[in-house]
Formats: sequence, structure tokens, C-alpha cells
Amino acid sequence: MRLTAVALSLLSLSALPVTAMACSSCGCTLSSDWVSQGMSSKPGMSVDLRYDFIDQTALRSGTRSAMAPVVPGADEVEQRSTNRYTTLTLGYNINKAWGVSLLLPYLDRSHSTIAPGDSDISTSHTRSPGDIKLVGRYQGFSDDGDTGLLFGVKLPTGRDDFLFNGGPQQGELLDRSLQPGSGSTDLLLGGFRFGSLNRDWDWYAQALAQAAVRTHDDFRPGNVYTANGGLRYMSLDRVTPLLQLNALERRADGGANADAVNSGGRSLYVSPGISVNLGKNLNVYSFVQAPLYQQVNGLQLAPRWNASVGLSFSLR
Repeated sequence: MRLTAVALSLLSLSALPVTAMACSSCGCTLSSDWVSQGMSSKPGMSVDLRYDFIDQTALRSGTRSAMAPVVPGADEVEQRSTNRYTTLTLGYNINKAWGVSLLLPYLDRSHSTIAPGDSDISTSHTRSPGDIKLVGRYQGFSDDGDTGLLFGVKLPTGRDDFLFNGGPQQGELLDRSLQPGSGSTDLLLGGFRFGSLNRDWDWYAQALAQAAVRTHDDFRPGNVYTANGGLRYMSLDRVTPLLQLNALERRADGGANADAVNSGGRSLYVSPGISVNLGKNLNVYSFVQAPLYQQVNGLQLAPRWNASVGLSFSLR
């Protein structure tokens, strides 16, 4: 059995994008914890730099594609949201059983929408750091370290005061779900298990829940639940083919400043990818996500596909 300890990045796919999306039921649910080869539970540091591209162009209602009304009415009709997330994850293994990681996200998002009562498009372009996460890991249940717990906190470090910069809504505050920061302090709790099917194939499973425990300005982001499972083929020299299934459920946002009707939903993605070893403890990886199932509450934008690329390095 070829065992590899889960890297400390804690699914930065769900850690960042699902908490700050124009379509709050969408987001990159990809897990990069498990893609890197040569990682171990030895004391020392690891560094992961990841870029996620999520282009929300498909207007959906429930599980179906939706048509925008020809004449704008009382409801907002979003046009497009192009999201680019860059996340730096700094991990440190204290010993074989305990580890901690710090996730530092940066958001670049362009968004266009027709606000209620408007006939012209309003636009925004947001560039800013997002909410920081501090995540701990315990995997001391066995000598193999193949089972563990994840726990952590998301801090309200991202800004939530960005404005529209064009169109009829210019100068007005962006929706809270579009802001880089949610304004909330969230707790995270999850677990993982991994192992080998045979000499060629490894597998893993991971689940995580995130819930706001302290909110700001009458906005509460909906609870987020993610589950990821994957396989990887280990018989090639420097190249490792990867395949993931990524499930996400997000509850509707709450509070007077939330759009509860048009937030929340469920999705399931299939994510083929590849990891390439560039040298000792240095790996580059890439994934493409395709939706198998999407269900949104109300009327929301959803991505037709997502893409991720990252570089990981271990100093152990």
C-alpha cells in the first residue's frame, strides 16, 4: 500500500469560492489536498499555489436552463460573472499526527447584471484579498495516518464594501454574495480517509461542513456541505492521472441584506486531472470540472465548466 498523508491545503476549492460567489450555489468544489506525490506527515512546511477559473454564463432555474425575460421586471437578471481565484496555502506538520495550514485567497471578479427596475446593464470589477482560513488536521488514529479529522475557522478579513462601477447602479453597493468577504466568522469540521485498491490505484474520500457562527450587517451566508471522492493511477513514472467526483450543497443565505430566494442549491461535478512531478517534492497539477448535475434556488448564474492549475512544494 502506497500511503500519502493528506496535504494541509484543505480543499481550497470549497474553502474559498463557494463562500464568495455571484451564484452562491456554484463554485469550484475541487480538492487539491491529494494530488501531490511525495507528501508525508513528517514535520516541516508545504506550499501550494493554485489558480481557479470559474466563468458563470448559464442562467438556470431549478435544474433547467432559463431564459432571461425580454422586458426587465421586478427581479434581477444576472448576465455574467467571471471569477479568478488565486490561493496561497502555507502548511506545517507539527508532528506525525498534527498539522495546521493557512489559506490566503485573492479574488478577481468581473460581473454584469440588470438590477430590478432597470433596462440597462450594470457592471463591477472586484480585485481584493478574500477571507483567510486557518485549518487544523489530526490523523493520529493509526500508524498509517490514513484517517483524519479537519477543523478550522474562516475569519472575516475580506472587504464587503465594493460598489458597482458602471451602468445605472454605478456607485451602489454590490450584493453581499458578490463581495470578496462574507463578513462572517465560520467554523469548519470534516474528515477524510484514503488508501490503495491495488498496486496501481489509490483512492480517497473527504467531507467538510462550514457554518457561520458570527455575522455582520444582517447577512448570514448559507451553510456549505461538500463531499469529494477520487482515484489516481500510480504506475507511471512522473505523471499521475487523476479523477474526482465533487458534490456541493449550499443552503440559502439569510438576513435582511441577503437574496434568500436566489441563493443556495446543489451540484455534482466530475473532474479529470493530472499531476506531474517536476523534481524532488515539486509537483504541478491541473483539473477541468464538468457539471453532472446542477440545481439552484430561484434564478442564478451557473458555470458550464471550471478549470484549476496549481503548483505544490514540500520542505520536508
